[in-house]
Amino acid sequence: MKSIQDLQRLDGRVAVITGGAGHVGLIAAEVLRELGATIILLDKDETRLDRGKAYLEDGAEPEIFYKACDLTDVDDIESSTAAIVDEFGKVNILINAAGLVGTANRHGWIAEFEKQEIGPWNEALQVNVSSIFLLTKQLAKTFRSVGGAAIVNIGSIYGTVGPDLRLYEGTSLGSPAAYAASKGGVKAITKWLATALAPDIRVNLISPGGIWRGQDETFVRRYMERTPLRRMATEQDLKGAIAYFASDMSAYVTGQELFVDGGWTAW
Repeated sequence: MKSIQDLQRLDGRVAVITGGAGHVGLIAAEVLRELGATIILLDKDETRLDRGKAYLEDGAEPEIFYKACDLTDVDDIESSTAAIVDEFGKVNILINAAGLVGTANRHGWIAEFEKQEIGPWNEALQVNVSSIFLLTKQLAKTFRSVGGAAIVNIGSIYGTVGPDLRLYEGTSLGSPAAYAASKGGVKAITKWLATALAPDIRVNLISPGGIWRGQDETFVRRYMERTPLRRMATEQDLKGAIAYFASDMSAYVTGQELFVDGGWTAW
């Protein structure tokens, strides 16, 4: 019988992490690297990818790999995934951490409803949902060939519950309709893929609450007051969930959503 330590280990497995240069992508890479996986970061900005690689390696082995990829470009997704499989021979784990989030700088994104625009709406659906469909489609063959593959999608509490817009009053922050719609789509595609790709591929969802990144103090105070654990999340809070779903600790778990939200959705 395997120990917990054995079930956690990812030695010999190859993990692709989208949004790899972002906050959640980097913490996912940190976790999977510690557990022994070979890490490939996928993100649009090569400069940020290079910085992320340097941060993760910090002068130590093993090497972190990365590939610049625009997740709104179908051809780029297809060529990038083909190149990864050609170079590494397989992919065992896909972490879909890329996302157009509530703080994104887009005209017609953070605005009252009547002023929200279709451009960022379409971009959010492309990055947050369509990329999961396309990447999984491109990698499905290699996932099936390795057996026991794991896909971990990053959702949001706002894919399940509506926002409390009172939190944002008097601040520059907001909760766009497209963000909620796209994260709801992530939840739906997780369920669909989990049943359609079984038994060879497991697909699960982590839905964080608000993550502290130096937001407006008024917003932070209101958010903490609304949360049972009385604080916002940090990237560190996601480590256990990522390790669980990416490893054999969850070998009999698929199609599930784990809220890492300090109790926000328990009210």
